[in-house]
Amino acid sequence: QVQLVESGGGLVQPGGSLRVSCTAAGTIGSISVMGWYRQAPGKQRELVATITNGGSTNYADSIKGRFTISRDNAKNRVYLQMNSLKPEDTAIYFCSAQYRGYDYWGQGTQVTVSS
Repeated sequence: QVQLVESGGGLVQPGGSLRVSCTAAGTIGSISVMGWYRQAPGKQRELVATITNGGSTNYADSIKGRFTISRDNAKNRVYLQMNSLKPEDTAIYFCSAQYRGYDYWGQGTQVTVSS
């Protein structure tokens, strides 16, 4: 069983920056893909960014150039650096991991962009 624990969410003003982190526990060996999704009130969960254990990344068009995903394989940790935040980035951000054919999710961390 894989446990994912997010941290680093909070309230930030428009144009500001925030970094969220996620640590995975309970794995033996490498997690093939880690990523971030988000869900805004009244909307479906959507992809933000993913990163493979080899470092290949994939980003949603809405955040390209503003967000950067990275990971530390040794620590089973994934990060999402969010810059130039907009009110429409307000959502619960969920960490995800693909491990041995299964998908795992964290509990989510709230990010609110508001003045």
